[in-house]
Amino acid sequence: MTKRPNIIYFMTDQHRADWLGCSDHPVVRTPNIDSLASKGSRFTNFYVTTPVCMPNRAAIFTGRYPSVNGLRHNGLPLTESAITFVDLLRDAGYHTASIGKSHLQPFTDRPVGSEGRNNEINNNFPEALKPNGSTYDMEHPETYEGDQFYEVPTPYYGFDHVRMVTNHGDTCGGHYLQWLKKQTDEWFEIRDRANQYPHDFENPQAFRTRIPEELYPTSYIREEAKKYLKGRTDSKEPFFAFVSFPDPHHPFTPPGKYWDMYDPKEFKVDLPYEAHQNPPIQLRCWKRLMDQGIHPGNPQQAFMAPHRQIREAMALTAGMITMIDEAIGDILDLLDETGQSDNTIIIFNSDHGDYMGSFSLLLKGPFPHVSVNKVPFIWVEPRLQVPKLIDGLAASMDIGASILDRCNILPFFGMQGRSFMPQIHSGVTVRNSVLIEHEENKIYPGLPSRPNIRNLITDSHRLTIYKGLDTGELYDLNIDSNETRNLWDDPDCMDLKSELMFKLNQTMLEAIEPGPRPLRYA
Repeated sequence: MTKRPNIIYFMTDQHRADWLGCSDHPVVRTPNIDSLASKGSRFTNFYVTTPVCMPNRAAIFTGRYPSVNGLRHNGLPLTESAITFVDLLRDAGYHTASIGKSHLQPFTDRPVGSEGRNNEINNNFPEALKPNGSTYDMEHPETYEGDQFYEVPTPYYGFDHVRMVTNHGDTCGGHYLQWLKKQTDEWFEIRDRANQYPHDFENPQAFRTRIPEELYPTSYIREEAKKYLKGRTDSKEPFFAFVSFPDPHHPFTPPGKYWDMYDPKEFKVDLPYEAHQNPPIQLRCWKRLMDQGIHPGNPQQAFMAPHRQIREAMALTAGMITMIDEAIGDILDLLDETGQSDNTIIIFNSDHGDYMGSFSLLLKGPFPHVSVNKVPFIWVEPRLQVPKLIDGLAASMDIGASILDRCNILPFFGMQGRSFMPQIHSGVTVRNSVLIEHEENKIYPGLPSRPNIRNLITDSHRLTIYKGLDTGELYDLNIDSNETRNLWDDPDCMDLKSELMFKLNQTMLEAIEPGPRPLRYA
């Protein structure tokens, strides 16, 4: 019987597909990730299932659409009754580890606003389902306030070993914060915006952290991953390690040498607001807010920025990416040193992208665009290291099904993702379209209610519809890969729009919950 492979799944947060050296980025240096691409399969049309942190991670681990698994937008937990592909790996004899950012439960203590919600509800039965008794506080800040190391009850969504990192930038929490407090008595004085070093950047999401490189979250995750892998060297069990970095998600806080590793002058804003020939209402609203000098009060909301601030964000993001690349290189070196690399599959991916200057926007929000919808994806087989570029469509939701397929483990009933192993091994097309769901828990400029969006991606087009709007978006990706000319109202595209609307309807029908299986005929 062939020895079962180990698997390391590296994930970054809010990382565009084209921000890697192997993706031909002209400035960003990622030699270790590039080396993975030179040995394995790099997907060039890999899309999210939803372009938001929590719901896309839940879609990855469950292999189910957000509208089905229940984690539709940030702030909702993935129900503890959910089965993940990690549960199936564990059941098949894998030892499983989550090291870094999980974000399958809320990790802030900020209450959500009430705008856009019906607040006339029954206080005794406020929701459609009875609570299951869980407080869902495994990632809550208060859980990690004590000096004693907090043992996360396991299996945590299938994980035997958990080293939790919550939040972003230099204010990460979880086990990382418990560790940081033991490294220095000055931990409180060296982190967060109020304690930053002076600098001349104008971007409101940029602050120069006093945390040294060796105490930054990326370094903690690197060392915890290496510690875990060293402990598995002599084990007969195969392992699955999810190594998840909170960067390069904003705020932009690369530590030490990574702060000025890149000069903003090295970067160009190639797709400014003016590049869109007929901008949708969200873009027009963001432009008006920028012109009026109004910045969103919520630091997680996308905003339109002047070119200087965009280039600053680009330089600092590049620094965070290069730091992650070096951490990945150290982990891969350890695999070689311990003799584990010849039986370990390596996966590199991100949970979603970032506008990062597209139409002068930064961060992410309810304006669908390739910059947030498409993510990097690399798969490296340990003994079949042949570089491949795969142009076929694939989606985040397909990752779990593909890992199970590669490990000869049957999926559970109701998993909606499709294995892309046939694409890797024989070039067989697995998908002719991707459905991207997108819901948000707050109201955004230009939209009549909390966003509820559906996107259909094909090899040649993107079609987008919005709840509450009588218009949508349609782009021809063959001649307009940057999505700059909306064809929704083009009279020459009415038949095409009808065809794609029918296909979107069919795809949405396929996305309906397939389970559970009936107990009896009637």
